[in-house]
Amino acid sequence: MADVPESIVVTEEPIELPVAELLTGRGFITGKSGSGKSNTASVIAEELLEIGLPMLIVDTDGEYYGLQERYEILHATTDEQGDMEVGPDDAERLAGLALDGNVPIILDISTYVDPSEGTELITRVLREIFRMEDARRKPFFLLVEEIHEYLPEQGAHGKLGELLIQIAKRGRKRGLGLCGISQRPAAVDKDFITQCDWLVWHRLTWKNDTNVVRQLLGADAAKDIQDLDNGEAFLMTDWNDSIERVHFRRKRTLDAGATPDIEAVAGGPSESLESDVLDAIAIEDMEVEPSSTAQADPKSRQIQRLQHRISELESELERARQEPQPEVHIEPSHNGEVSQLAKGLTELGSLAAHTARSIYGRARLTAVGLRRRFAANDQSQ
Repeated sequence: MADVPESIVVTEEPIELPVAELLTGRGFITGKSGSGKSNTASVIAEELLEIGLPMLIVDTDGEYYGLQERYEILHATTDEQGDMEVGPDDAERLAGLALDGNVPIILDISTYVDPSEGTELITRVLREIFRMEDARRKPFFLLVEEIHEYLPEQGAHGKLGELLIQIAKRGRKRGLGLCGISQRPAAVDKDFITQCDWLVWHRLTWKNDTNVVRQLLGADAAKDIQDLDNGEAFLMTDWNDSIERVHFRRKRTLDAGATPDIEAVAGGPSESLESDVLDAIAIEDMEVEPSSTAQADPKSRQIQRLQHRISELESELERARQEPQPEVHIEPSHNGEVSQLAKGLTELGSLAAHTARSIYGRARLTAVGLRRRFAANDQSQ
């Protein structure tokens, strides 16, 4: 540990943050969606990983795996997508890797459909770390996303919430640091927030949230926080008893939590789709002539298959048109009810015919679109 610097810089100003306070203290990062809170958490994680310090990140949305682009950090997931597939029974193993093996870990629970399963996994892992730290007493950093889900201002905390409060109160003596992240400070237990010795406040606009800022940072900050730029924040620290307006740098690694780019889905269906999928996609209307080279050209064969499917759909459509409508015998005493039934059956028949025509049209248009697309590709080559 002799090579560990006393401080790190995560802001553009630059402002130095003491490593010991980050690693073993209590922190809180907040801000509305898109304001930069997850980037700030990642930047802090990057700087700690840069100097080889251990941590465990509770990742609720699957947005921290980008750290692997630059750093050796284990991506533990609840399916086969990560480096290690884990469940509640692996809690002791994960804690041992983290504390005894000095392995930084991303505990990614984003693939759980049932939130209670993720809560159970986090609870057991953190309990093992807290238990093992009683004997090891080594500095270790916990970063917990969406902490309002486990430490709500209203309602019961549950086992995980009680454990987090215990870590917040007693973890420092064991070397265990904790940082919680939430976009709604008003929804987080104020007992936790007020125990934190460093806090980062990114842009907030909801009245309940700005009221929390007013109580802790003052009226001026509550007003100014609504106009902060992305990445800007008020940094509040106990070690120098100050509140500073700072701008956190952008993370160096892949921003896996960024809003997806709309250009990535523009341009229509992929040409690599299977033919049975393309059959159901409408492209454009145009007559298609069979190709004499269909047996030799895969593109022509695909169009020919679509034309064959069109013929089948035309036959189905014609049969649907020719099928007689169901006869409904109306009893005198039930005229109203049966009239509604007859109307419904008629509408159902119309819907069936419309559906058949729609399927026919889509397949026909698909064949035409593919023909045009292939022709355009051939010309460009």
